[in-house]
Amino acid sequence: MNTSVLRRLWTAPQIPAGIAHGDMPGDVICIGEEHIRKAETLFPPLKAMAADQIEKNPNGRAVVSVCGGSGVGKSEIASILAYYFGEMGVGAYTLSGDNYPRRIPMDNDAERLRVFRTGGLRGLVASGVYDLRMADALRALWAREADADMGVFAEYPWMEIYRKAGYGALMGYLGTKAEIDFDEVSAIIAQFKRGAQSLMLKRMGRERGALWYEPVDLSGVQVLVIEWTHGNSDLLEGVDIPVLLNSTPQETLAHRMARNRDGRIDSAFTTMVLEIEQRKLDSQAWRAGLILSKAGELMDYAAYRRAMADA
Repeated sequence: MNTSVLRRLWTAPQIPAGIAHGDMPGDVICIGEEHIRKAETLFPPLKAMAADQIEKNPNGRAVVSVCGGSGVGKSEIASILAYYFGEMGVGAYTLSGDNYPRRIPMDNDAERLRVFRTGGLRGLVASGVYDLRMADALRALWAREADADMGVFAEYPWMEIYRKAGYGALMGYLGTKAEIDFDEVSAIIAQFKRGAQSLMLKRMGRERGALWYEPVDLSGVQVLVIEWTHGNSDLLEGVDIPVLLNSTPQETLAHRMARNRDGRIDSAFTTMVLEIEQRKLDSQAWRAGLILSKAGELMDYAAYRRAMADA
């Protein structure tokens, strides 16, 4: 395609209600002024970078990923960016990476907890301190969902061993090929860049049995936008322009507390999952083509490192 359109001066169009969004079943996006402002900041450099990639690809295609932690607005911002491409006459499709875990959400949540608890138990056994009294105490903690809470260390000092070992086991599961089918997403990217005119794409709901494939027409699509926490992972192949929506751990926690109607913070286990997610995003940040702060400012990797060090 002629990419000159992407190199022209650009004025942000109005965002109408009901624009197309990611293909996760039941996904509902709520676009606000903050999302629009951030997308307007990202799009000028992004469209120029996309033009470069489209020119390099024999089939005139580019792949953008929008990644980041919980609550940074991945779905909303990815949808707006895809809309902006479309308004410039460059077809775009938004793919949700959340269709590609190996287990449906309710089963994956259970698997995460199993991995943590099994790792914790194995840590106690390996340390030589495990006995049957611990088994009774752990059953009580499991029933209260308190076994990830560091507040139990005072009563049960050996829980520090359990939590550290469980944390390590969870690190080895979250965002890896054991949890996520990166190979399938990488294959989709490869087929798209080879010029596939249509693809059968996976759909995953939240309940058992909510799993199927749908044909998607890509004949007019030049830009594939992937919105996904793991969109910058080194296990994912073929992404041309990773866009990182950054949020410090404090900003993420503040967002989640504000979003909870009853004002309660996350469980200790959920907080642990988010901490590991943040650590993995941080380790991958150097790969990002664009980084946007929580405040909506573009930053290079050096500025990102300073911001995270300050946090």
